[in-house]
Amino acid sequence: MASKKTRTIKSRTEDLHELRQFIGAAAREYGFPNDEASKIVLAVDEACTNVIQHAYQGDPDKEIRVSIRTGKGAFEVVIEDKGRSFNPLAITTPDLKQHLRQHRRGGLGVHLMKTLMDEVEYSLTPGKKNVVRLTKYLPQNR
Repeated sequence: MASKKTRTIKSRTEDLHELRQFIGAAAREYGFPNDEASKIVLAVDEACTNVIQHAYQGDPDKEIRVSIRTGKGAFEVVIEDKGRSFNPLAITTPDLKQHLRQHRRGGLGVHLMKTLMDEVEYSLTPGKKNVVRLTKYLPQNR
C-alpha cells in the first residue's frame, strides 16, 4: 500500500469522536465523496464500539490502534486490540424485521460493517491480538 497513517485511542466511547474525524478526513482526502466517507466512518465506529463493549468489556484504560493504508484504489482500515477474542463465524445475518419488531438495541455492528464496506476480515490470536480489516474500494476500482 502506498500510504499509512495510525492513531491509538483509549477504549472510551468519548474518544471515538477524534477517530471519526481522522477516518472521515482521510477517506475524503483519498477521493471518496462525503456519503461514502460517512459509510466508512460508521463501519469503523461500529468496529471500535464492539472492541470497547465486548473485547475490553467497558474497561476505559485499554488501547485501540487504528491504521489507514491506502493504495491501488483501496482504502483499508486496520483495527487492533488486545482484548477478548470472539468467533466471527458465530455471527449470523440478523433478521432485521424481527430485530425491529422486538425493539432490540445493538447486535447489528458486524452486519453494518459488512453492508457498508467491500471487505471485512478478522485475524484473531486469542490472548494476544485481534485485528479487524475493513476495506473500501474507490468506485472505479470495484
